[in-house]
Amino acid sequence: MARKEFSRFEAVSAAVRGEEGYCAAIAVKGLGAGGAPRFHKVLDGQTFKTAMAADEAACAELERLQDVNDDAELVW
Repeated sequence: MARKEFSRFEAVSAAVRGEEGYCAAIAVKGLGAGGAPRFHKVLDGQTFKTAMAADEAACAELERLQDVNDDAELVW
C-alpha cells in the first residue's frame, strides 16, 4: 500500500475484489476526516489474480496522480 498526500486529501493504493479477481483502485479521503474513503477503480478493464498484484498496479497509478479536486475526483 502506498499513500500520497495533497492539500486537502490523501490518496491510498488499494485492491477491490471483483467477480473475476481484483481491481486496482485508489481510495481518497479528506485529510483528518472521519468516515469511509471513496474508492476509484483505475486501469479500467484489467483484473488481477491476487490483491497484492492489484495493489502493486495501483501504487504505480498513484505515482502518476497529479491531484484530487474539490469533489474528491482524481486529477491525472
